[in-house]
Amino acid sequence: MSSMQMTASEALALKARHGAVFHRPLQQRLTVPLVALGTAAYLVFCFFFFDISGVLANAQWARASIYIADWYSWEATPRFRFKNDSVELEWTRSLLGDNPDPDWIEQTGPKSYVTSFGSPANSVEISPTAVVAVVDGQRYDVPITDDGALLPVDAPAAMSLKGGRVTVDYGFVGQAEIRNTQVYVRHRFLGWPNFFFDTNSHFFGMTAAEVWRAITVAPRFEPDMPNVQLMAVEFLYNAEWQHLDVYDKLLQTIVMAFVGTLFAALLAFPLSFIAARNITANRPGNWLMKRAFDFLRSVDMLIWALFFVRGFGPGPIPGIAAIFFTDTGTLGKTNTEALENIDDRQREGVKSVGASGMAVHRYGVVPQVLPVFVSQALYFWESNTRSATIIGAVGAGGIGLKLIEAMRTNQDWENVAYMVILILIVVFIFDNISNAIRSRLTGPAAH
Repeated sequence: MSSMQMTASEALALKARHGAVFHRPLQQRLTVPLVALGTAAYLVFCFFFFDISGVLANAQWARASIYIADWYSWEATPRFRFKNDSVELEWTRSLLGDNPDPDWIEQTGPKSYVTSFGSPANSVEISPTAVVAVVDGQRYDVPITDDGALLPVDAPAAMSLKGGRVTVDYGFVGQAEIRNTQVYVRHRFLGWPNFFFDTNSHFFGMTAAEVWRAITVAPRFEPDMPNVQLMAVEFLYNAEWQHLDVYDKLLQTIVMAFVGTLFAALLAFPLSFIAARNITANRPGNWLMKRAFDFLRSVDMLIWALFFVRGFGPGPIPGIAAIFFTDTGTLGKTNTEALENIDDRQREGVKSVGASGMAVHRYGVVPQVLPVFVSQALYFWESNTRSATIIGAVGAGGIGLKLIEAMRTNQDWENVAYMVILILIVVFIFDNISNAIRSRLTGPAAH
């Protein structure tokens, strides 16, 4: 080991040869610490400027959890109204059919009901004269007055009072809201029960095996239509999920992204030759074309969509125009930069054999930049599939408009989840197609 050690004279000689490494200026030594300190100070400033602590404290986390649960579950919402010394059962929005008779609601008398949440140990007993909440096997009488319901003296943490309404929270399974006029129940179940067929369908409530028998060996439900065709029709025209309309809007989104990107790529291709200084020797023309590209891409696609919706009305045409305008500017800029960085030796070689100007561009320039142009266009096509969803929300057509309509109801979050999943699948497919085509053009990525 001693033979490997460096002597003092050798160390001094090494420092002398590489002084820039061992004796860096103070400014260089402080650059990294100062950048880290500045970044930390900026993050602290943002934390207080945007009142992050206040935002987190005031966030309605319970409501957020309900919204998330609505993505993968559904709610049955019966109302037990107090009318004329009786209790009348009403359904606000039932996914169980016109005459639901669930096993978790039991009529215990001519004027009374019991609704359970998973088990009798968690239930609500409802009668014209009294409401009893059963929480973990313990019974709590909820007094009802003209001004509203009152919280029992020994109420557990699962029961709360707000605005004359007593809420009994049974966790994910649901809750009951007790008022002086009614008991409003929200009972939650996993899954999407009517995803394939709504309650008016002949196939509603069937298992997969029962559906298979219905379309293969069972007699026709409709005399003029085979059961397999009836199944497809009733699936596509599902009143709750509207599959056909969703697929139509998704196809509009795909077409918007493809057509808008295609037109932008076709127009940006020749215009970028005008903007490139080494291709077109006209400084005013180069400058004006680059500023036109800057203008088109500096206005966000969403703003262009709002502008064209006002001009043409709702539909896919404003979406196509918005994508076309934005991408013409962006592709024009990237194409221009690619042209200005080509290898002039190929162009000079073609020019040296007496080729015309058009031939020089065709054989000396285009082969160098075409893979880059196509690769960029493919990337924007894939990206615009996502962007078309956003601009559709402002009226530019496509599935974005359908998505925002489902959000506005504030109760169709399972439909929102369905459309988001479809969008993710489409983006995933197009991303792989785009990557495959780019790999064929530019070669596989190095590992």
